[in-house]
Amino acid sequence: MRLIINLVLVLISIALIYMVVESIAVPIRFKTMKDKREQAVIDKLMLIREVQNMYQDITGSYAPTWEQLKDTLTTGRFMYINIKGDPDDPSFKDFERDTSYSNAIDSIRALGIDLAHIGNIPYTDNEMFNLYADTAEYQQVSVNVIEVGTQYKSFMGPYADPAFARYDNSYDPNKVIKFGDRTTPNTAGNWEKR
Repeated sequence: MRLIINLVLVLISIALIYMVVESIAVPIRFKTMKDKREQAVIDKLMLIREVQNMYQDITGSYAPTWEQLKDTLTTGRFMYINIKGDPDDPSFKDFERDTSYSNAIDSIRALGIDLAHIGNIPYTDNEMFNLYADTAEYQQVSVNVIEVGTQYKSFMGPYADPAFARYDNSYDPNKVIKFGDRTTPNTAGNWEKR
């Protein structure tokens, strides 16, 4: 009988040790996974911002769809203007303006950018970032605006549960991580310090 009681106590001890270890390990795993996934999404958003700026250099506005972004950067060309002399100098009459073009796809390839998956959210099954590009009235002027982002729950996988907020007070799976703004000409990311 004493052997059975000792065996039960050992099993209870093992279970308690496991529970203590897990209560320490779960918050650590959550923080590690959140930081890793959040950084991957931030890196992707920064790449999208760079690619959208390339698109704007070609067309003068932001791409409203992923397909239009891919098509334009595959077939479009960047314009380069080289000015010799100072066009702002009133005493200088002869300045030269030389315009040249280069294919956008060459720059995209040189940077190692994969346009086929540019809109895909990391750590998802090919879910796409929400993309909004249009014009807005800002200080009585029509300006190009862009907003690209997604909710944390789309890329947090098993950690998308609101219960994990007890390990990080700022965590909300419904919070959006994005760059840009629908109403102002701003391409800053909401993860960047302002």
